[in-house]
Amino acid sequence: MDDKLNVTYITLDGHVEVGKYRYLYFLVMLTVYILIICCSFTIVGLIWRHNNLHEPMYIFIAALLLNSVVFSTAMYPKLLIDFLSEKQMISYSACLFQLFLSYSLRGSEFFLLAAMAYDRYVSICKPLQYPTIMTTTTVRIFLALAWLVPACLVAVPIILSADMKLCNLGLLPLLFILFTYTRIFVICYRSCGNVRKKAAQTCLPHLLVLISFSCLCSYDIIIGRVGSDFPKIVRLIMTLQALLYHPLFNPIIYGLKMKEISKHLKRLFCQSNAILCIKSDVRVIVLIKSYK
Repeated sequence: MDDKLNVTYITLDGHVEVGKYRYLYFLVMLTVYILIICCSFTIVGLIWRHNNLHEPMYIFIAALLLNSVVFSTAMYPKLLIDFLSEKQMISYSACLFQLFLSYSLRGSEFFLLAAMAYDRYVSICKPLQYPTIMTTTTVRIFLALAWLVPACLVAVPIILSADMKLCNLGLLPLLFILFTYTRIFVICYRSCGNVRKKAAQTCLPHLLVLISFSCLCSYDIIIGRVGSDFPKIVRLIMTLQALLYHPLFNPIIYGLKMKEISKHLKRLFCQSNAILCIKSDVRVIVLIKSYK
């Protein structure tokens, strides 16, 4: 008897023309991965650095961006290795672990979006009670639930090697989000123009991210149900949207549409440009003096 354990490997068949375009795939994916990390951590750093961004809404945004970075980190290194390998394979245990990370982090995103929807609901519909409801303890509880609940829901079926209906994971948070924004729209419709303007400024980025993420999850469910009927190139494009488009979409939307974050980003880039201009002027002066 051999003491070595048998290891089951799964051959990945979703890559199109890997041998022909492997270096192009690798370069594009590496560039996007670096952009995701840089864009997300830039906004997270701004939120952590500036005291006026230490509010529940911005804390949830930072958590959402960190969630996207972890999701990308769970997927991109394996993809980059696959593009440079002759055979695209993964062990069964590693596949299960990647499946756990993928679906638990997607579930966490739904829960974080639900927490953000509740935060906006309290801010717009119950402004006088906002400081007493959205306390630091409340935010911490929401963050803990957002990561622990999906992880537990996904981990148990995977450990037991049982089939599970992953499409049901985000159903409850999604219904709560729809109910919350419906209440916000009703209150805004009955309120003055200032309330409507505030709601539009703070809720629009969240709604755009929610719609984008819901569409990508719908694609994933459709592929899972009728994936065999889709051409390979179509399945690849739909899958890459979740890896390329959405993780970059989040920091771009929040960086451009959230007024306070956008203001700090402009200051950051202006300071960087000013420093570069000063360094350039110093170099020119030094060159002129050395020439004389």
